[in-house]
Amino acid sequence: MRPFLAAAAVAVLSLAACSDGGRQESNSDSSGGGNAAGSSGYTIAFVTHETPGDTFWDKVRAGAEQAAKDEGVTLKYSNDPDAGKQAQLIQSAVDAKVSGIATTLVTPDALAGSVKAATTAGIPVVGLNAGIDQYKQLGALMYFGSDETVAGTSVGQRIAAAGAKHPLCVIHQTGSVSLEARCAGVRSAVPGTENLQVNGADDSAVTTTLQAKLAQDKTIDYVVTLGAPIALDAINAKQQATSAAKIATFDLNQEMAKKIKDGSVEFAIDQQPYAQGYMAVSSLYLYLKNGNDLGGGKPVLTGPSFVDSSNIDKILPFTEKNTR
Repeated sequence: MRPFLAAAAVAVLSLAACSDGGRQESNSDSSGGGNAAGSSGYTIAFVTHETPGDTFWDKVRAGAEQAAKDEGVTLKYSNDPDAGKQAQLIQSAVDAKVSGIATTLVTPDALAGSVKAATTAGIPVVGLNAGIDQYKQLGALMYFGSDETVAGTSVGQRIAAAGAKHPLCVIHQTGSVSLEARCAGVRSAVPGTENLQVNGADDSAVTTTLQAKLAQDKTIDYVVTLGAPIALDAINAKQQATSAAKIATFDLNQEMAKKIKDGSVEFAIDQQPYAQGYMAVSSLYLYLKNGNDLGGGKPVLTGPSFVDSSNIDKILPFTEKNTR
């Protein structure tokens, strides 16, 4: 087993959607990785609920493509933020008789039928990023991602220790089980948490909604965003509303790392999307080749991992490589 796989397997023993936001709806179907020297002959479909424009998904895809190259796998990547269309993409992969399917499970009920079609056809499925509580029920063999309830609770405990009484938890995609779990976790530690729904596909709308809320309610002492691009909107909204609220976020990108470095954002909680993409593809390869089953019947956790002023200098270079 390569060193990365060994390290990732150890992550099962430690504490672990996603940033589901984006800027415009899109549906892409492309190939990456694959046909390396010593090709395995396997074709893996990788289906996500990505909306293009969110750097989070660049990392997921980069990890998947690197694993495909390392394993000699042909990777078919496709995505759609619409639950029904994502289900259709999974069904298309089943119809194409791929060797395996890795998919996000952000809307489990909508995807259940297509995942069942895959397992009925004898195609192994692994989940990643979203659906940690539902993946077994849907028939997925393994799961790679963060426990969002644990992650949200960790954030709540941290900001409570810093004195938070009335945080605002910003949900940027309607119906996402992962985002709802994050905010519920924050509220479990800080009962005064208030949720705010925004349209994560529209930066200007997010900024305007947040600005109005922060200007209207000066008791809000923390803004907890659930994706790095939304945190950048929150920074602008805070300035325009002359709010004293502090900002914390889930997920990381290069720009967000710089905002942590300059103190604009208190911390980010990282679920390591590159690792999610890499492990989802590698686990299917190992299952197809050897019958390996990672995780011991439990999810393989890739987070939560806090990034703040104490470790940002170490992590910043990895964000520049699109691997963290």
